[in-house]
Amino acid sequence: MNRFYTHSIQPGDSLWHLARAYETTVKEIFAANPGVNPYFLRVGEHIMVPNSPLKKDRRISQAEVDYRNDMRSLWEEHVAWTRMAIISLIFKLPDIEFVLKRLLRNATDMGNMVRRLYGDEAAAAYGNLIKEHLLIAADLVKAALAGDQKAAMEAEQKWYRNADEIAKFLSSGNPYISEDTFRQMFYEHLALTKQEALFMINKEFQKDIDVYDEIEKQARAMADTISDAMVLLYPDMF
Repeated sequence: MNRFYTHSIQPGDSLWHLARAYETTVKEIFAANPGVNPYFLRVGEHIMVPNSPLKKDRRISQAEVDYRNDMRSLWEEHVAWTRMAIISLIFKLPDIEFVLKRLLRNATDMGNMVRRLYGDEAAAAYGNLIKEHLLIAADLVKAALAGDQKAAMEAEQKWYRNADEIAKFLSSGNPYISEDTFRQMFYEHLALTKQEALFMINKEFQKDIDVYDEIEKQARAMADTISDAMVLLYPDMF
């Protein structure tokens, strides 16, 4: 079965250009997008493109391998230190200050992953968005522990708005990341993390461990989605 990618139309795009970029044909793109007007592609419009733009049998440089490994490591650290922060908050461990400090370093590291591709300003903006995501998560856990439903609801709403901003940031500068697709991935990340915290609060430890396995797997999928898009957008750097 073909895998479909969602491409966000950029200025200058044409179906011929997309067919070359994704190594498919204009006919196949037409079949995947009934009713599309090839002479009037709107910037920001989403086009479904069949087939993977990254062939399995292609040669991969060491630079790409390193980038992909670093991206996965950062997302694995992201969920691991988030978990440790949840545990420290719930069980009032004396290491919470140190754990939160290490957790927030992940935001800076995430920003640095896009620095050499997007520049300093974008790196700072992305790092701040990830930092906000982590701080809101801590606020949500604190509100849940205090039984403050209003504060928990407000934090959760902020959490999802932040997820929208992260998806918009990643997709706005890279046509190989669909804003809608990545938003749904990040929403899943939030839902799983919330479930993880609730299981821990309720001392349902086996369920907590089971959901963490899902969190790790899903985090790696997000990392690979970002890496794929970066490699496609900046082939000369990999």
